[in-house]
Formats: sequence, structure tokens, C-alpha cells
Amino acid sequence: MEERRKSRRIELEAKIMVKRLDAHEPEEIIIEVFDLSKTGIGFTCEKALTIGAVYEASLTIWTKEVIHAFIEIVRIFKEDNSFNYGGVFIGMPEMDMHRIETYETVMEETNK
Repeated sequence: MEERRKSRRIELEAKIMVKRLDAHEPEEIIIEVFDLSKTGIGFTCEKALTIGAVYEASLTIWTKEVIHAFIEIVRIFKEDNSFNYGGVFIGMPEMDMHRIETYETVMEETNK
């Protein structure tokens, strides 16, 4: 499979709450993040989400700060009773991108 990621991905143990923007009644969904970069996120959840849909998310990062982001679902893979998703961040502020990049740099230095 061809690698299409624009940024290196890192693993992060975190949970976020997402809600679909075009839903009449927002539904909050807890997801498990398995990789993260400044341009996107990989996660699992038991709820079926829609490819191409945009979801609002609040991501709690390693510093316990919350990053508010919008995620467009670009990939879906069903595995047993859960779904693996790939999403890209839409309009993420540059400051939040730098927070993710800083963590990536720290992890690279720690793993040397």
C-alpha cells in the first residue's frame, strides 16, 4: 500500500469526544486515538461514522491541554466490533500543529 501521509505519525494514548457538524442533534462519541500527526489522526470507535463527513472534536493531549479541531473522515476499516478511522484536520490553528510537532520531536529524542 502506498504511503499517503504528509506528516510522520506518532502514537498517543488519548480519548476525544466528537460530534457531527451537520447532525440535527449532536451526539458525543468517545474514541481511542492510535496515531496522531499535525495533519491528521487515526482512531477507533464502536460507532459507524461517515466517510467524507466532518466532525467537531476536543482532543486532550499529553500536557492535559485540549485542542479543538475539525476532522474529516477519509478512511474507514471495520475490524470485529469496532471501526478504524483515518481523518485529516481541517483548519487547525498553527499553534496547535506546533504542539503536536513538539511532542513528536520529544518522542524522537527519547527513543534514540
